[in-house]
Amino acid sequence: MCRWLAYSGSPVNIETLLYKPEHSLIDQSLHSQLGAETTNGDGFGIGWYGAAETPGVFHSVEPAWNNRNLRDLAAHIESPLVLAHIRASSGSPVQETNCHPFRHGQWLWMHNGLIREFPKVKRDLALAVDPSLYPSIEGSTDSELFFFLALTLGLEDDPPGAVERAVGLIEEVGRDHDVEHPIQMTVATTDGGSVWAFRYSSERASRSLYYSTDVPTLRTLHPEVEVLSMLGDESRLIVSEPIRDLPGAWNEVPESSYGVVQAGQDELRPFTPRPPA
Repeated sequence: MCRWLAYSGSPVNIETLLYKPEHSLIDQSLHSQLGAETTNGDGFGIGWYGAAETPGVFHSVEPAWNNRNLRDLAAHIESPLVLAHIRASSGSPVQETNCHPFRHGQWLWMHNGLIREFPKVKRDLALAVDPSLYPSIEGSTDSELFFFLALTLGLEDDPPGAVERAVGLIEEVGRDHDVEHPIQMTVATTDGGSVWAFRYSSERASRSLYYSTDVPTLRTLHPEVEVLSMLGDESRLIVSEPIRDLPGAWNEVPESSYGVVQAGQDELRPFTPRPPA
């Protein structure tokens, strides 16, 4: 399994997100407390939005805790929207094209979990990807194929509906192949404006996922935390596990739910998979 974070809000230095908190994502790469594995050392990736029309990405198969390039880049890149992911492979090779976040056009996508018994169902799922999108698949992971299923099923127009249809298809195909619990997932995806985050599993026992309390409340609760004074009121973090031990700072995403971080009021809604018509 894996650990990840998504940040949206005031432009921040990526180093502030990845290295400075006491239980940062870099620390979690060695000492995860809530993950399926303690160590997540099978590569990493960051994605961010900046001056270019499409997001930037940086991937490496080195462990995140030991990559000098990541530390240097993180100290020099500032962005209002960042996705970061540290990988613990569920079976696919450790290679750059298998590192998250995955990118297609304006979109980024990352996943913690797995499509169970993927070799059994891979062919049927791959055949469901739009032929015009299929050549863009670069790696061999279930997570990337999941992304392209969501793109095929309307991610760019209706992200929650597309992910519900993709998960519905994965469950339908899995059960056709006698897979008892076809999918385990937390997912984050973004178009550079809003961020959608999903928590779901076929067995209703999903991996951990949290979102941060609103910044004005956090400033009141923890005036000693200097970074809060630098953030706008709409800044928000979504994380696989908390990166700071701050009472009142973190809220668990409910089972079978998705959230939207966006301009104005954020949303938290039920997630209900259904196969495409």
